[in-house]
Amino acid sequence: AAVPPPTPNTGPTQGEDYGNTWPPAANALNLRDLGPNHTLVLINGRRVADYPTAYGGSVNFTNLANIPAVMIDRIEILSGGASAIYGSDAIAGVVNIVLKKKFDGVDVNLRAGTTERGGGDNQRLQLVGGGATGDFEGLFGLQVEQRQPVWANQRGFMDSYPDGNNVGYRLNPQSGRYLGDASCAGLGGLFGGNVAPVPGARGGYRCMTDQYYNNYWTLQTKKENYDGYAGGTWHLSDSGKLFADLLFGFDHLQNNTRGPSFTSPDFINASSGDLERWYRLFSPEEIGGKSSNNSKWREVSWTGTLGYSDHVANTSWEYELAATRSEYRSDRTTRYTPAAGILDLYLGRKLGERDGYPVYDPDPARLGRPLSEEEWRSLRRNVTQHSESYSQTYSFTGNGELFDLPAGPVAFAGVLEVGKQGYRIRPDSQYNDGSLYNVSKASSSGGSRDRYAAGGEFSIPLHDTLLASAAGRWDQYRFSGRTEEQTTYNLGLEWRPLTSLLLRGSYGTSFRAPDLNYIYQADANGYYPAQKDYYGCEKGVDGACKNGRVDYVQSGTPDLKSERGRYWSYGFVWSPASRFDFSADYYHIQIDDLLTTLDPDKLLRDEAACRSGGLDPDSAQCRDTLARVERNAGDASVDPNRLNKVYVNAINAAKERTSGIDLRSNIRWGAGDYGAFSSTLGYTLVLSHDYKQSDDYPSENQRDSLDSHDWRSKLNASLTWDYAQFTSTLFAVRYGSVTNAAGSGRLSPWTVFNASARYRLNERASVGLTVNNLLDQIKEDDSDGWPYYPTGNYDAMGRQWWLDFSYHFGG
Repeated sequence: AAVPPPTPNTGPTQGEDYGNTWPPAANALNLRDLGPNHTLVLINGRRVADYPTAYGGSVNFTNLANIPAVMIDRIEILSGGASAIYGSDAIAGVVNIVLKKKFDGVDVNLRAGTTERGGGDNQRLQLVGGGATGDFEGLFGLQVEQRQPVWANQRGFMDSYPDGNNVGYRLNPQSGRYLGDASCAGLGGLFGGNVAPVPGARGGYRCMTDQYYNNYWTLQTKKENYDGYAGGTWHLSDSGKLFADLLFGFDHLQNNTRGPSFTSPDFINASSGDLERWYRLFSPEEIGGKSSNNSKWREVSWTGTLGYSDHVANTSWEYELAATRSEYRSDRTTRYTPAAGILDLYLGRKLGERDGYPVYDPDPARLGRPLSEEEWRSLRRNVTQHSESYSQTYSFTGNGELFDLPAGPVAFAGVLEVGKQGYRIRPDSQYNDGSLYNVSKASSSGGSRDRYAAGGEFSIPLHDTLLASAAGRWDQYRFSGRTEEQTTYNLGLEWRPLTSLLLRGSYGTSFRAPDLNYIYQADANGYYPAQKDYYGCEKGVDGACKNGRVDYVQSGTPDLKSERGRYWSYGFVWSPASRFDFSADYYHIQIDDLLTTLDPDKLLRDEAACRSGGLDPDSAQCRDTLARVERNAGDASVDPNRLNKVYVNAINAAKERTSGIDLRSNIRWGAGDYGAFSSTLGYTLVLSHDYKQSDDYPSENQRDSLDSHDWRSKLNASLTWDYAQFTSTLFAVRYGSVTNAAGSGRLSPWTVFNASARYRLNERASVGLTVNNLLDQIKEDDSDGWPYYPTGNYDAMGRQWWLDFSYHFGG
């Protein structure tokens, strides 16, 4: 991402290694571990379109991955509730990415890098330029980047899957007995020759490999980005100016999570008269290489603003009129197998039905014969889902001084806004016409809502040492024939008893309008790509103990209401010298009427406890939990206790509370002939984090729960040395302990060191070296099997390095 993670970013995020269900093309922030949808992200103080598909299949969020880093001037982070100023979404905080406004000349930067352990080769071109002529000032920027993927088998600690994965079998689903013998001769050359017969618990053999997930799983996407910016300002008078800008991105990505497979329907074998199920997993050798199975994203996004600003003559007042339009389109193409072709290949012609099952008379030799690449290509078909979103805002802002008090003027800033946002998801028609094998049906979904807002903020100097602030805002949303209104406020106080000491505190309310995805989503079928079935594991269901696929169903409802939040904080800033400052703040955030869908891991853990007696099966919690899980009966003749799907619809029921402390420090000092040093330190400690699913559920201590994978603390520190033409920085991030994959304990804290150095060759040219993960360490976790590291919390890249060259042309 172009945006570095601040210390309040204490929650894990779903990223590139999470699977096809999630948006691997996007990056998100998770301030205070309240979810990316509770952090408002602005660009130049303006809203942009949400990413068109939902984060985690549930909530809307802003993508940070397509903002050209070359154009970023600074990042402003306001931690805590700020709806009284910014409106909906600003519950955990606001991140405002401020782009460059002026530039003189042209800068070119070329960069190339790789990962030391293999994969991820990348190159980048950055171009930024600008200047002025007459009454016009212009600025442009371009960033072109390409990157190769990193595959799981390029990391030694995860280059095999010891639990093994089925490659081929014939199974009697009633007895649980495999029908093969102790030979996999026909398939033995697949997966690099790593296929072998494994006896089944109830007899017979199946063919398995330990080279499945590691062969197909991408830890980092393949990516091509073409992102840019253009802006201009026309000075129409001494104070009045017309401005316009356009931010755009064209991004192409590819990822992979698992290879293609075929599972037959349960059928009667005409030759044996028995009920059978056939399975085949296809190897990279058969499909033309693992990359041929990649899912592909082609994305186009843009945000444009046109506005006018001016001063009111002979006053302190200034105003701005602006219109902003933002759009985001994402097309995901996946290659699936047509149903008719694969069934004909393996089972042949359907002979009829018996006892509710189809009857076939297939040749078992077909199952043990590898496919040629040509055969596989004839079975494949491209399927594309089109997703798009938009946001538009018309705003009027003004600020100035109202009147004077003995301690100074009372300042005011006001805003009026009218806006609209919407989204649309259009799946490929092939999902629903029966021509594809083993895919869930998909429905078009989407909708829009109108937004109206008015707000004001006062700055009131009560004394030479005492400054008060007050803000209020009214927001109205109209959607699905409903009107949702919220009024929020914020009060703040700053007291400076000493020149070097500032005491501060604030209290405010906040809200978040319901996610559009929660309102308009049609019945959506998806899957969690790496989830354990705990109850199935207890009951010995085949494959349930592994982190496998769990299907879910989710649908929207227009009856949802806004979440309501409260926030307060207090602290101090101490600046005893111009080269040193230190701040400490306590924060508390609470959310009521929280929109929630159950975490799938917790849902299945609770289901197992309810069914096994760990929780009272007659409690409201268990009744709700069991109603959300669809599973075969324990006495079913076929696949007893097998998990079919979970239901995760949203409701306004939950409550969430979190509190903690933030510490910040900056220090600068000279070293005479050896240059100058500067150091920064940031630390966040979560003191409490409680979550309550509904009034009928007990409150859960998320901070210390082994069901939570959140960091309880995070520390950033840097040391920079400037000496003549040389600048270097050492940066460290220490992450607190997190729950291991098995949920049985905690992983120890983890520290990552990064370093950079730059040498100025002359006034125009410089060269640089950047190294991430300086010690080449990966946080491994073998508590619950593959992939042996905590996805979402850390990555598996190891040491990465980049060399770059910069040159400045012009002024």
